[in-house]
Amino acid sequence: MLTLSGVHLAVDAAEPQHASVVLIELGIVLLVLAGLGRLAARIGLPSVPLYLLAGLVMGEGSFFRVDAGEEFLAIGAQIGVVLLLLLLGLEYSPADLKQGLKTSWLAGIVDGLANAIPGFAMGLILGWSPEASLLLGGVTYISSSGIIARLLDDFDRYANRETPVILSLLVMEDIVMAVFLPIVAVILVGSSVVQGAVTAAIAISLVAIAFFVSLRFSTHVSKAVHSRSRELLLLSVLGLSFLVAGLAEAAQISAAVGAFLLGLTLSGQVADEVRTLLPPLRDVFGGIFFVFFGLTIDPRDLLPVLIPALILAVITAITKIGTGAWAAARAGIGTKGRWRTGLSLIARGEFSIVIAGLGVAAGVESSLGPLAAAYVLILAVVGSVLMRLADHIRPPRIIGRRHPPVGPTTPRPTPGAY
Repeated sequence: MLTLSGVHLAVDAAEPQHASVVLIELGIVLLVLAGLGRLAARIGLPSVPLYLLAGLVMGEGSFFRVDAGEEFLAIGAQIGVVLLLLLLGLEYSPADLKQGLKTSWLAGIVDGLANAIPGFAMGLILGWSPEASLLLGGVTYISSSGIIARLLDDFDRYANRETPVILSLLVMEDIVMAVFLPIVAVILVGSSVVQGAVTAAIAISLVAIAFFVSLRFSTHVSKAVHSRSRELLLLSVLGLSFLVAGLAEAAQISAAVGAFLLGLTLSGQVADEVRTLLPPLRDVFGGIFFVFFGLTIDPRDLLPVLIPALILAVITAITKIGTGAWAAARAGIGTKGRWRTGLSLIARGEFSIVIAGLGVAAGVESSLGPLAAAYVLILAVVGSVLMRLADHIRPPRIIGRRHPPVGPTTPRPTPGAY
């Protein structure tokens, strides 16, 4: 016979005073996020850098250190990652994936090499292990889909000719991450060569299966999940998301990738309704994720990595501008559109922090977290400002060189939260 004795014991063991401290700390954290969100909206910047700063000032050595509620924030951060990546996957229809792979594969390869190599090289120069350097390459490679999509919406640029190019490159980056994260997860575990190869093969196979299901059977999966009740639909999608994310984590694929792949397999009316229901939850837990990442970093550790972060920010801002402008030129976009494309891709955000978080959790390099935080803080702010001022900054002559156009690209319609 099942009993609730375990629950009663847990309740009895809990100290009311400790519970009150936890609630007070969480209340302060959420109010700080609310205030920073309002400030970000007022000054026209994304909330990601402000949330990271909030975590830094509430962490080690601060006047208000979150201690009692840290365990809840850790769980909330995991939920935030799952919701961030689930909604990111929901933004891609099977047609987007197919068209993006068909038209942007070459630009995606150039973008990957040009922006990941500087990060990987900097890691080796700093004396890091190849594993930590690979993670840093991932941090510098991927632009922030959430920040960029949100700013495109804020600046009313979804109708611009260059926007499909921007969104297609973001599609390619996220597809690459779906394969990259499982491989990195296997490497971080420290498996033998044979075990690592087998696990990586399984992970990549599951990713391939998810893409296949998304392209061929997403309608059937969506019908199975759909409900006319918004409550039941939300419970079904959240339950599936946490289940798939947990199974993915157990299989060393990463919970983030599991949630992203589930999002890819849902389409049609289900995807539309979930994109309406989940953003408030995503925004709350996503904010907790960025705060918790900041909490894990001692602000005093930022100073030693500030110069490498600035160097990487300058180099990869230039490489993003170059690869974005080149991709836009191949699509027949004019000089101003190429310039806007390049500047729009500078911002880094949620995925860079997810990648760095894997390394921090695995303990591969103590400086990875601070360097990634400084790097994201710099480029999230600078990228947003440059994107806003794109039409007021004169593009360099090299951007205006002629390139033969190639086929069209397909945009992704839904803006993100960050």
